Amino acid sequence: MTHPWIAERTAAFDSSGIRKVFDLAANMTDPINLSIGQPDFDVPQEVKDAAIDAIQGGKNGYALTQGMPILREKLQTQINDEYGHADRKVFVSSGTSGGLVLSMLAMVNPGDEVIIFDPYFVMYASLVKLVGGVPVVLSTYPDFQIDVHKVADAITDKTKLILLNSPANPTGVVAKREVVEAVAKLAQEKNIAIVSDEIYRVFTYDDSFCSPATYNENTIVIDGFSKSYGMTGWRLGFVHGPSAVIETMIKLQQYTFVCAPQPVQWAGAAAMEVDMSSHVEAYGKKRDRLIDGISDLYEISKPGGAFYVFPKAPWGTGTEFVTKAIENNLLIIPGNIFSSENTHFRISYAAPDETIDRGIEVLRKLAQEGG
Repeated sequence: MTHPWIAERTAAFDSSGIRKVFDLAANMTDPINLSIGQPDFDVPQEVKDAAIDAIQGGKNGYALTQGMPILREKLQTQINDEYGHADRKVFVSSGTSGGLVLSMLAMVNPGDEVIIFDPYFVMYASLVKLVGGVPVVLSTYPDFQIDVHKVADAITDKTKLILLNSPANPTGVVAKREVVEAVAKLAQEKNIAIVSDEIYRVFTYDDSFCSPATYNENTIVIDGFSKSYGMTGWRLGFVHGPSAVIETMIKLQQYTFVCAPQPVQWAGAAAMEVDMSSHVEAYGKKRDRLIDGISDLYEISKPGGAFYVFPKAPWGTGTEFVTKAIENNLLIIPGNIFSSENTHFRISYAAPDETIDRGIEVLRKLAQEGG
């Protein structure tokens, strides 16, 4: 029975399925952990030094709600250089998750429809429901590429926004440039907002990254430092888009998150000077290592970015297969956490090569043994 004090909106979603997998794995000894959605490299030393210097230098009070000038102005310059839009403003959020929450609060009214592509990052549908919106979930199976005709058909007079994530979690798939352009232009034509979650943009291996903001000046972009600099626990994100939307999100931040941590913003400014391309290159090789190791036994859409592979379970449901994998000391995530389907599972290759090799060994054995 639900406690009488608990608000109804909390019933719209369950606690994260990923947390449940981690609970299940708590008793594992030296697990082969290919489940974690964070880089296995550490924060660069000069970024740590900048955070320590900021703390020692007394920069420990509240930050400005919109972000400290040291970081915000640097971001604004970079964004202006990339897009050259007349009306594109940036603010600093408390992680990309904070940016996502604020974008939903700022734009989605109860009853508004939000188009999401399945499989999707666990938060998306839940956040839409939290603000009273209606998730309209479009399948991208089997290749995880967006069908623009499906998007056009799904648009109604209640559609408020389209939520795009490329490179994507959990599939690692990068939307094709022509698809990004078509979706961006469709949103513009229909006067629908497009929110682009670009937290994995640095991890694009085969083609150059493409944002819908290139084709639609009203795109709201959510990005951050967590994945590209290994700063997941530092909670530093940023959002840029039309000033009316950004000003509203800043106002909402003032009454929710207040600000992103001040010392971390000084570190973020230092991070913008650090070249992370060697890490990205290494992750491209990790992807190839994993794909080469299992693609003869698994149905896989080769991911072009992020650090995930989303294979189809060779037998049983995704959940049944993952349960067997955990019994074999391999920690991976069932696909139904990210999807209405229970056919696939997520592997994260943000791990040492030795761990990936151990994982390949177990995955080959499981596929060959059958259910």
